[in-house]
Amino acid sequence: MSARNDYIDRRETTETTRPADERGQQSTAEAVLELDGVTKSFGSECAVEELSLPVREGELLTLLGPSGCGKTTTLRLIAGLERPDGGSIRVGGERVAAGDERSFVAPERRDVGVVFQDFALFPHMSAAENVAFGLDDWDDEAREARVEELLELVGLADHAASTPDELSGGQKQRVALARSLAPEPEILLLDEPFSNLDVDLRVEMREEVRRILKEAGVTGVSVTHDQEEAMSISDRVAVMNDGQLMQVGRPEEVFQHPESRFVAGFLGHASFLSASVVDDIVETPLGRVGRDRIHGLAPEYDRAEIDVLVRPDDVLIRPAEEGRVDGRVTYRRYLGPTVLYRVELENGDVVEAMHNHAERVELEAPVGVELAATHDLAWFPTEDH
Repeated sequence: MSARNDYIDRRETTETTRPADERGQQSTAEAVLELDGVTKSFGSECAVEELSLPVREGELLTLLGPSGCGKTTTLRLIAGLERPDGGSIRVGGERVAAGDERSFVAPERRDVGVVFQDFALFPHMSAAENVAFGLDDWDDEAREARVEELLELVGLADHAASTPDELSGGQKQRVALARSLAPEPEILLLDEPFSNLDVDLRVEMREEVRRILKEAGVTGVSVTHDQEEAMSISDRVAVMNDGQLMQVGRPEEVFQHPESRFVAGFLGHASFLSASVVDDIVETPLGRVGRDRIHGLAPEYDRAEIDVLVRPDDVLIRPAEEGRVDGRVTYRRYLGPTVLYRVELENGDVVEAMHNHAERVELEAPVGVELAATHDLAWFPTEDH
């Protein structure tokens, strides 16, 4: 890393933060990180298989998937903590790995920062000293100014002299974030950044970390298995499974229009209605739906059998009216403000419905079921089931 002696002058003449674009609107930005056909195996196990993914300048992308899907290995490959067996990785246009010894660039020379899961703060150093740790080649004045700026950015200007044991979990995370941002990395990697925090603090810090990264203008790649976390902080989400990239897109796109049953189920409760396509109508156990309500339903599926994806907020249940029973409640889970019900329909399909905690329906109760979705619905060919 070259010396940053001109930092103060640059700070006065150059804007240090990029405008925070609306989520998902960075499609015209250049890729600052490019993975092209990246593969990594451990013995006979393929952890990452032919992974290709660009990450745009200034965006926050989250690698999301279950344990063992390859997301953490991918992060370690980007950081230089693992070497790929094949494919290439570029950071800022420079090739940093390509499956051979000659192409490999050491982690400390990649212009990539990492926020570790356990924060990895030095317990004997103050917050300011932790932030300054990676700035040894900066002159004293520039280093002091950079530390002051970052502590202000993360809201810890009044805790500069505090040691880690004097800070809360959220404060420690912000110190770790500031330390990783200090050398002005091209990319910041976040490894399960909220897993060590309690639930309330986790939600608060999601918003805070996104704000900090956007104000700093840095490109971020995060790793998590938490769907809600990924949806709430990301410009784009890349869903992985068994070492493969299953789908990448804006959170809303991936959730509403999953490209596989795995993605549909991993991103939240997913139920499927057996349906028949007849001209402009799709017949379901819960009534007719206009063909134009089924997202991307191709012409070749006319008079075909399909499965329509519905989620708990798409379904309403009510006490059965005389002469009409659509199904029976087979499962109920109390979640505090809401209750999740599982209903077996008369045709054998099973759907789930989310209701207010005050609207109690007993187990085994006969119910009427209404498809209440106001958005277009995803679908899959029945033969893929």
